[in-house]
Amino acid sequence: MASAQLLAGKVAGITGGLTGIGRAIALEYIRQGAKVGVNHFGGPGDEPHLKSFLEEVSTLISSKDVSSHVVTVAGDISKPETGQQLVEKIVSSFPEQRLDIFVSNAGVCQFSEFLDLSPALLEHTVGTNLNGAFYAVQAAGRQMALNQTPSGGSIIGISSISALVGGGQQTHYTPTKAGVKSLMQSCAVALGKYGIRCNSLLPGTIRTQLNDVDLADDAKRIYTEGRTPLGRLGQTRDLAGPAVFLASDELSSFVTGAELLVDGGLFVNLQ
Repeated sequence: MASAQLLAGKVAGITGGLTGIGRAIALEYIRQGAKVGVNHFGGPGDEPHLKSFLEEVSTLISSKDVSSHVVTVAGDISKPETGQQLVEKIVSSFPEQRLDIFVSNAGVCQFSEFLDLSPALLEHTVGTNLNGAFYAVQAAGRQMALNQTPSGGSIIGISSISALVGGGQQTHYTPTKAGVKSLMQSCAVALGKYGIRCNSLLPGTIRTQLNDVDLADDAKRIYTEGRTPLGRLGQTRDLAGPAVFLASDELSSFVTGAELLVDGGLFVNLQ
């Protein structure tokens, strides 16, 4: 007997949703009955990811008419208008004409030695990871405040274990992830009067396109696996379940301002 869909009738938006963690969450939301609007950067490099993503959606819903379940919007999330355009597209594309769930996921991570770090890399990282999260979450919050639904809505920021620990080659990255966590805490206070819940997910070491080069070093990969109590690196699907939990009114209606580590126990073993 098939289990009930946890997000049936819900409408969600996800930034950076064609690859990695964002893609895994988007597909699981669709599997759980939600309609989803996905932001991606755009350009030729995205075309294979977009094609395969839509093919997966088609398989999930057993239909080639994916437009009834998903819309995609290209745009640089570091620009203030991109988040707004995503929200507007979602609201106008689905008959519900609202936004129930929003996941701020888009991010970049390029390792660099602190003393060699260029202003351009710093600005790109902060612009995408933190400014982009702020603009997109603000656009989502504005829409959710208009929803006039009992649940208000759920906003989830994808932070990182890096918000809690330092990284010698991540001096530009870790502050942005700490910022996302802090943004969710402050938004929980600011948006609570609208019934909007705001929480963050803190992934540990997850195999994505962002760290493929770094984890190609067998010694580093084996070391990280050894420090993780569950004995393996995370997979993108490991974030999908926690993201459903925080999105679900049934499962997390009184959870806001919280942070959830999804790291296989790595953080507690770093002490």
